[in-house]
Amino acid sequence: MAAQEPCDSVPDARVIERMAQAALAQIPAPFADHLANVVLRVEELADAETLAAVGLTHPMQLSGVYHGRPIGEKSAWDVASYPDQIRLYRKPILAEWRETGVDLQRLVTHVVVHEVGHHFGLSDADMHALEDSAGEGG
Repeated sequence: MAAQEPCDSVPDARVIERMAQAALAQIPAPFADHLANVVLRVEELADAETLAAVGLTHPMQLSGVYHGRPIGEKSAWDVASYPDQIRLYRKPILAEWRETGVDLQRLVTHVVVHEVGHHFGLSDADMHALEDSAGEGG
């Protein structure tokens, strides 16, 4: 998908979802093998319950969230539940895109990879340390 500039028309949820699917498609094996049942959703803003669960108060503070149990905590004995989900929040992503001028695909990819990290049980601190050690911190 071609890079978009902040002056282009405002991308809708379908555009963000296509970008997120493209980001997921770039996740290498063996990690990708564990993502087949994860549902990807794009919503406008996080609801109050989700914000409270992650310790935030304003919906523009959250660009994505992982809902589910990290795969390292799952067991064959678990009772079936809702599928794990990665939710992206369009308005905060677009606000960050406008503020920073970062390529939108790169920004969406960053959020998706971050939430995939939570699926694998990584904390925010773990992910920031990995990004910093790879020279991508920010």
